[in-house]
Amino acid sequence: MRSALADRLAREPGLEVHHAPWCSAPARARVLRPDVCAVDLDCSDSYGIAPLGELQSRHNGSRGTRLVVLASANRPGPLRQAVEAHALGYVDKDATPERLVAAIRQVAGGRRFVDDSLGCGFLRAAEMPLTRRELSVLSLAAEGASIADIAHSLHLSNGTVRNYMAAITRKTGARNRVDAIRISQGEGWV
Repeated sequence: MRSALADRLAREPGLEVHHAPWCSAPARARVLRPDVCAVDLDCSDSYGIAPLGELQSRHNGSRGTRLVVLASANRPGPLRQAVEAHALGYVDKDATPERLVAAIRQVAGGRRFVDDSLGCGFLRAAEMPLTRRELSVLSLAAEGASIADIAHSLHLSNGTVRNYMAAITRKTGARNRVDAIRISQGEGWV
């Protein structure tokens, strides 16, 4: 899907397009120093929540890379994470490629772009009780990762992951880890 979208964007005049999977995207962004990164918030790598901050490094005092995210209103968790990463563009995943091109051009010019259809998602994201790190832990747990796997993926100790899971369980009003995952998936947080 990423390749097809990149091919479509590459046909637009004035856009130079490169694409990469999450595992190599931060390094590629540091080398290429793009003006804008377009990012799908539903990353399928072992990150849980897309590591958006890794794409925004500043280059010798410059403003750094601006972010355009492909988001869904029914997934307020990743949407909130994009807000915390100071993304400038928010495009509905169901929007046309032309809408994405418009967002990229507007964000490249330093202006915010937000699809109207994401308004409800922003409201739900503001009400979400979990932190970005808790969302990352919970996303990996929802994929079936063990405490040790989560700790390894996020560079944490097993005890720290257990503490995050306890906080998640308390904040969601869940009885246990499985219940916390069920509640969070029902709310669209993960």
